[in-house]
Amino acid sequence: MKHFFFRGDPPNFGDEINATMWKHLLPEGMLDDDESTLFLGIGSIIQHGYDPKARKVVVGSGYGGYTKKPDVHDGTWDFRFVRGPQTAEDMGLSPDLAIVDAAVLLRSTPLPAPAEGIDVAFMPHYESLERGNWKRVCEIAGVHFLDPSAPHEQTIAEIRGANLVITEAMHGAIVSDAMRTPWIGVRTMHHVHRYKWNDWARSLDIDYQPVTLWPSNGREAWAFTTGRWGSGPKARMLLEGPIAAPANFGLLHSSARSMKRIARGRPSLSSDAAIERATERALAAVNRFVRDYADQSVPA
Repeated sequence: MKHFFFRGDPPNFGDEINATMWKHLLPEGMLDDDESTLFLGIGSIIQHGYDPKARKVVVGSGYGGYTKKPDVHDGTWDFRFVRGPQTAEDMGLSPDLAIVDAAVLLRSTPLPAPAEGIDVAFMPHYESLERGNWKRVCEIAGVHFLDPSAPHEQTIAEIRGANLVITEAMHGAIVSDAMRTPWIGVRTMHHVHRYKWNDWARSLDIDYQPVTLWPSNGREAWAFTTGRWGSGPKARMLLEGPIAAPANFGLLHSSARSMKRIARGRPSLSSDAAIERATERALAAVNRFVRDYADQSVPA
């Protein structure tokens, strides 16, 4: 059974959790290089385009709208649970399968010790690392920068140790919630993956209301206004060159003030009962999956 998950460049925190989490939850040797069966865990990876002959086993994934909807009723899909109600509805699945994002299962694995000395932390979307200036914004605001491309064990430790996480990245919120760290979801650009956020939030009865965080530079301000990134050479020169320096300096400090204001706002956190119930249901689904498939995957 081949483990499939998204590998970004730079690496993306939420997806990279797959690389180690399942080793604590599944028998050794269950996941291998046999592509006749695909294991789909954390991520928006319920999508069109897989080998039509391969069996697809979904254990906590979601649909993200990146491709057209796959035909999940063609006999090759096995759903153990999905990220939330919207995925279940759009795939025509039983509402009982809408448990939670699989990353909640971190709660059932060994965890790194909480990092010390962190009050407020901010995690941008991994794509914002290239187009934004968020590390510098955090320095000005006195906020700890959570790098979504850093080793995920380090990031989990920092989330566990923080008093509050402000996050543009969805799995920044998902892991914070699982670790019982209060969080505030923000949007910093014109396009935000609200479908995915709402899908997960509904699974835990969270009222998702993202707060707008001021753009960190001219490129983000342009994108927030127009919905386009202006990534061509002329646009980059206009938005990032010397002529734009005063505006970018102003945006940088406006963004830092915006972040400090948001940090004083009301954070989100699912109820203890909701997260415990979701964890128990997800773990039970994984254990049933192991019982059903282990004998087929692990040599005697």
